Amino acid sequence: MHRILILLAAALSSFGQETVRIGLFTAMPVKWDLEANWRAFESTFLRHAAEKPDLVITPECFLDGYAAAAKDWTPEKFDQIAQDEKTSPYITKVRELAERHKIAILFGYTEKKNGKYYNAALMIDRNGQPTGRYYKTHLQAHDLRFTPGDDLPVFDTHWGKMGVMICADRRWPETARVLRLRGSRLTLVPSYGMWHVDNEWWMRTRSYENENFLAFAHPNVAFVTDPKGQVIAKHQSTLPGMLVTEVDLSQVTENKHMRDRRPELYKDLALPQ
Repeated sequence: MHRILILLAAALSSFGQETVRIGLFTAMPVKWDLEANWRAFESTFLRHAAEKPDLVITPECFLDGYAAAAKDWTPEKFDQIAQDEKTSPYITKVRELAERHKIAILFGYTEKKNGKYYNAALMIDRNGQPTGRYYKTHLQAHDLRFTPGDDLPVFDTHWGKMGVMICADRRWPETARVLRLRGSRLTLVPSYGMWHVDNEWWMRTRSYENENFLAFAHPNVAFVTDPKGQVIAKHQSTLPGMLVTEVDLSQVTENKHMRDRRPELYKDLALPQ
């Protein structure tokens, strides 16, 4: 009997905890100023640590202020702000924060890897260990200064599987749908562009279509949408702050849109253009 109980507990734990407290960080970063942006993030993180978020999310490329879009962009300046995940002192600091406070962090920055630059979001677990990384896949205009990612991974976390879309990735419904099909009950959306209420319309739609939660972190606004497409929490300000809210992942089901899909009718989606 004791062995059966142990096996049952292990099976249940594989699904992860059903509730997660999300901390969505908002602030207007300074382009090119890594140290100023780090200080803004760290001080806000520490100020809200008492609210005990389980997972904190920064906006897109927050560390460098989304320098890819800077009017004074040059290849030389871009190279100076790009981080190597293994040697960056700022990634080390993120890992130390996560481990010290037992809070997972999805951190946005520009990464240099094998001579290429990526719009990156790095997932650090509560023990300070990198557990997944996502590179923005859908690039337009100034984002062409990056190399596009070539996968839509989901990360195994303490709360089950999570996926990431970075900013413009959310324009394409296929992005959110693939992450959902791969098991993402909570999709994280670090963003920078599009400073208007349309962000809410799109994210509410993506949540409704896929019957899951989306957490949106932007310099100007943070909000969470639920499986019914409703905004359940929102904070708007360009000053350093954090929206901390809890979501119940047991609300994620497949009893409507996901269950009633007709994949055999969608074959054209996979055809080359």
